[in-house]
Amino acid sequence: MNVLLQSKCVLTSTSIRPWMVCLTAARPCSQKSKPAVASKLPYRVKLTGGKRHSWCACGHSKKQPFCDGSHKKLAPDLPPLRFVPEKDTTAMLCGCKHTANPPYCDGTHFKVIFRSIKEFVLPRKSS
Repeated sequence: MNVLLQSKCVLTSTSIRPWMVCLTAARPCSQKSKPAVASKLPYRVKLTGGKRHSWCACGHSKKQPFCDGSHKKLAPDLPPLRFVPEKDTTAMLCGCKHTANPPYCDGTHFKVIFRSIKEFVLPRKSS
């Protein structure tokens, strides 16, 4: 089984995201589960400094972009990503669940939207 490692760290004011305190330990990474696309657009949310937030990584939560525990039943190998901002801030959290910079949006949703349009517009090749 592959493992996605996430080390603990504290980012300084010279970091890209100075308000971010890094994430928690290791979690299993399975080729079986892919996250569901909860939204093709990011969520603009106000984050409270010093408070732990749990970003939904599976895409099944009814409280998007935050976790409601749905992964336990629907995607047990895609647990939430927990993070604690250093100060109050407004951030764009990923809704497509395919970001390379979780939990933050990196624009990957444009590829998800394009792929959906392509599948809708272009006829499938018959085998």
